[in-house]
Amino acid sequence: MYTVIIAGSIGLSSWALYHTACFLVEGIGHFGEQKQLQFNATLSQYLWVFSVIGIVAGSMMSFYFTKRQIQPIRSLIQSTKELKQGEYPEPIEIESEDEVGELVEQYNGLIQQLQGKEAQRQKLVTDLSHEFRTPLANLQGYLQALENGVIEGDRDLYRSLYEESHRLTQLVEQLDQLKEWDQVQAQTLFKREEVAIAEPIKQSVAMFEWALKQADIPIEVSVEERNMFIHVEGIQQVLNNLLDNAIQYYEGNEAIVVTGKVVDEYYCVSIAGESQHISATAQKHVFERFYRVDPSRNRGTGGTGLGLAIAKEIIQQQHGEIGLQTTDRINCFWFTIPFS
Repeated sequence: MYTVIIAGSIGLSSWALYHTACFLVEGIGHFGEQKQLQFNATLSQYLWVFSVIGIVAGSMMSFYFTKRQIQPIRSLIQSTKELKQGEYPEPIEIESEDEVGELVEQYNGLIQQLQGKEAQRQKLVTDLSHEFRTPLANLQGYLQALENGVIEGDRDLYRSLYEESHRLTQLVEQLDQLKEWDQVQAQTLFKREEVAIAEPIKQSVAMFEWALKQADIPIEVSVEERNMFIHVEGIQQVLNNLLDNAIQYYEGNEAIVVTGKVVDEYYCVSIAGESQHISATAQKHVFERFYRVDPSRNRGTGGTGLGLAIAKEIIQQQHGEIGLQTTDRINCFWFTIPFS
């Protein structure tokens, strides 16, 4: 197709050039008829030669550039075929910076995202299988023993069975929360409103007054007033998870300290309490899903390993940061939220 276009363009240009040159030479008037015919013939030969050379050269260049442009497209086609068969193809080499190169770059990024999602899905399935296996086996074993009359049910046994089922329910609820925040994270907009941030902090603390009283744990709250544009339910979820974590792992006599203050262009909230020291290695993984600082703690003595992961998801969605500072006896979880 390109060869036909090139040949047509060169042929038309040569025809126009030939007749123009002949007309101009004839108009000069110094050539006789014989010389005029000889000039016309010579000019025609040269134009034919140049036209053929132009067509051949143009066709070769057109073939080269067309092949160069089509090669990434062919690679994309082959890559999509592999993807359709359930295989993750190797990244396609980017050979240009034009629109085709940008398309290849976006496609490579898409493949990387799909691979990441698949790895997360497989890890989640593995983690879920591990997390559910033990409590379900315990429930099944006790219920089967009750059915066969091997053991007799009493108040303590039924309480243990109830607590085990409650932990499973809590685990499912937290997984559902993670799913919701994963979906929110993929969106550019979500519900925010302007509030005095001290209020949701105080409300979250008030929700744990009974638990603190039952555990005989003192608490101190010191928060600065500041209007913030935030997702209120999300921030309260973070506060609830951190407070529940502080109470559950509390070991000491000093009060749990909840602080909220303005630091530069951020509002910083921290919850500090006495508990088992968290090593530097554990601090790197403490916000990962299903991670437990003390592996010896089961669901009866520890959490599900999802509370801090949920908190991290929410704070990142608020464009903030979350972290942990430790001393020998004090673990301080903190998060920041930018003013805008």
